[in-house]
Amino acid sequence: SDSFQDVVVEIERPTYHKPFLGGFKNRITGVEFHNTGSQTIPKTRPDKGVQIFCRETQTVYERNKPQQTKNTTSTQMTKVGLYVSSVTDKLISPGKYLTAEEYHKRRFEAVIVLQTYFRRWHAVNVVQNLRELKRLRLAWEAQEELQKKKEKEEKLRREHERRLNPKTKEDFELLYHAVELWRQEETERINRSLTGAERKAALCGLLEQEAQLIASIGRHKLNADEENRQKAILCFLDKCAQPKRWKAYDGKITEMDTQYTLRARELFEIYCSISMNGIPKDERIDVLLTLRRTVKEHECKLTQEIVELIDREVDLMSREVKECNLEGLRKRICTLFLQYTKNPKFNPEVARILKVPPNPLKLYNTISLCQSCKNHLASTEFPVSANSRTIGSCRLCYKLGNEARQRETFLKYKLILKNLRKSEADYQDDSKIVFFIQHQDLKYMIETIWGCQSALSACNDLYDLVMVRWDKQHVWSPWNTILLTEDEADAHLKLCSLEKAYEATFIDGIKDKHTQAKNYFTQFPAMASFLQRSDNEANAN
Repeated sequence: SDSFQDVVVEIERPTYHKPFLGGFKNRITGVEFHNTGSQTIPKTRPDKGVQIFCRETQTVYERNKPQQTKNTTSTQMTKVGLYVSSVTDKLISPGKYLTAEEYHKRRFEAVIVLQTYFRRWHAVNVVQNLRELKRLRLAWEAQEELQKKKEKEEKLRREHERRLNPKTKEDFELLYHAVELWRQEETERINRSLTGAERKAALCGLLEQEAQLIASIGRHKLNADEENRQKAILCFLDKCAQPKRWKAYDGKITEMDTQYTLRARELFEIYCSISMNGIPKDERIDVLLTLRRTVKEHECKLTQEIVELIDREVDLMSREVKECNLEGLRKRICTLFLQYTKNPKFNPEVARILKVPPNPLKLYNTISLCQSCKNHLASTEFPVSANSRTIGSCRLCYKLGNEARQRETFLKYKLILKNLRKSEADYQDDSKIVFFIQHQDLKYMIETIWGCQSALSACNDLYDLVMVRWDKQHVWSPWNTILLTEDEADAHLKLCSLEKAYEATFIDGIKDKHTQAKNYFTQFPAMASFLQRSDNEANAN
């Protein structure tokens, strides 16, 4: 019992099914016993190298032979010398004879009854299913309607919030546009109801109110510009501090910090620390000393000025000067340190993000003169539409002119163009025209050609309208588009045949709008090549 030994056991798996040779079952325990069979592998015939076919194994012999088994019976009747009791005998009388026709008729009527009950049961199930589908459909429609109502309320609330607390350029465009609409309504009311000196006095009062509104918008704009400037600075420094990223062959993202990114991250953290307000006095002093050690690494006029300001603030803080009197000094320290961080000599990582490259020679081919402000700016600062032949005013001058004169808002058209470019990018079929089109061109198409309404439902809410391909097999272009609501656009893109889905009059109307778009964009040099290519494809088809 204390010794162990490894024994190798060879097990031969049977290559054939064990035949059942009979057996018996214990009725008390329920155990089955089978007769044993030999475990010896059957002897295989030697291979002669010749493939042999046997007729007996290939031919099936079938033979049909009727069999009638014999059943010998006998009867016992009363006779002379034999008495058979008739107490248990039964008297059987023949019933009504049922013909085959009557039998099949009764079976047919029974089948009709069964079919009636089955069809009733099936009809009840179908009606219940339809009722359930109707309930689900109505619930879905109610939910969709409620969702649309909530989205519309949220959109109105968001637009109201944007007018109360404007922060972006689009928000101020909405404000100026609202002021212009209000001015036009008031002017029309004054001209309609007043005359003479009363009219002039009312117009002067209107002008003063307009000036007050514009001044109020200007104050909001200054606050928003300051807040946006601070956000832009933090975003700029954070972008410099981001590690290097690249995607490996297996799809994983690899990050790596270099000495330049670590330096940029250190400067970013210092800037965030010195920009904070309301920190304790000892923490502020620690931050200033850290900043002092950082800028002392380089000796120049800028760093000397920063060190002098740091010493001045520490001295004033030691004399218990109020923080409100130190705000100007702290802002000056932040401004000078920001200049320090934007210098590639002190922060090498910033060189790849700065708009102005270190070598001015690279700017000669990308600088243009603004005809309004007479400033030399980068080519990206000029809005160029599809029908532009020369570079005119820069974005800032164009924006100032719009705020002073037309006060138009392009927010809705920019949203439509953004959604259109996103949907075209998802096709991945090298669509280019949509990226040449600007929001001014899209505004002309929507207002002049499509009438600011859906081609199907005549919905005129621009927030609900989208532009999609008319024929989804071809790339988007002004002559291959249609203006629809979002739900209509989803249904339109699922169509396989436009001729089967729409009537001929509707298709002719859409083609007329496409012809108007062709006539308008033919005069643009950038669109002429695309138009010629589409005409060649149409002729080939």
